[in-house]
Amino acid sequence: MGWNFRRSLNLGPLRLSASKSGIGYSIGVRGFRVGKDAKGRKYTATSIPGTGIYRRDYLRSRALPIPPNPAPRPNSVRAGTRFHAPVWLVYLAIAILLYLIIRIFS
Repeated sequence: MGWNFRRSLNLGPLRLSASKSGIGYSIGVRGFRVGKDAKGRKYTATSIPGTGIYRRDYLRSRALPIPPNPAPRPNSVRAGTRFHAPVWLVYLAIAILLYLIIRIFS
């Protein structure tokens, strides 16, 4: 088995991690984090603090093939006029909200 290396730096809810594969980052609180690992894969991580029980789910990319000549649809909203928040932004907002709730009530 080869040698491994990993080092992390906590800056409040932000964590920077360095390993042989590169640098990754995550944001969140104990028990819930959202981030990007050193290989560039986006993930969410949940855990039960103090038990060693955790789960990491990698997010799929949302790139879909574009049809060569899409026909315009009548009575439809023009492409690009609706705002869709990225999934990581929703997780970030939830993580910050949980962090603030924990700080206020503890």
